[in-house]
Amino acid sequence: MNRKPMDGINGITIVELIIALAIAAILSAIAVPSFTNIIQDNRLAIQVNELQASLSFARSEAIKRNNYVTTCRSSDGKNCIGDWTDGWIVFVDDDLDSTVDTGETILLRHGTISTNNTLTFNRSRIIYTGDGTARGGSNGTFTFCDKRGRTSARGLIVSNTGRSRLAVDKNTNGIVENGSNKNVSCP
Repeated sequence: MNRKPMDGINGITIVELIIALAIAAILSAIAVPSFTNIIQDNRLAIQVNELQASLSFARSEAIKRNNYVTTCRSSDGKNCIGDWTDGWIVFVDDDLDSTVDTGETILLRHGTISTNNTLTFNRSRIIYTGDGTARGGSNGTFTFCDKRGRTSARGLIVSNTGRSRLAVDKNTNGIVENGSNKNVSCP
């Protein structure tokens, strides 16, 4: 069998391969930190959205049932104990004692927030009334933090009307403000 050399087809040299790998390594080194920040931002956003959905659910159940519905921190999914980072429960609070008693229904359980993030709130519970308002005085702000600190923190503000909204950086200093227009802080 007679073979002809292939005209116009060249292979790559070892030098070209090394240069291509070096360029790929440089681009990876630049992209990985940015990608890490995107992942951390998305985790915080998901956690904020999960809590906001839980609060909206609690408020709508209070209105639907024309009864008290409490959202509280819960490390065991049954009682109002622990820290907000440990999780929370939403339950019908017939006697308004902020305790899950016999006959009171737990409507929702949320476990520990993941990835070593923290969740703080200046109160241990939010009680919604039958008209959807939140009992207990002034605005409260849930603060979500990760290892990057308060410049990456997220906030969820709950007003007396019972509505929740995302905290924003009104003064453009890179840190979101709480319901009192003060910068949030992280533990």
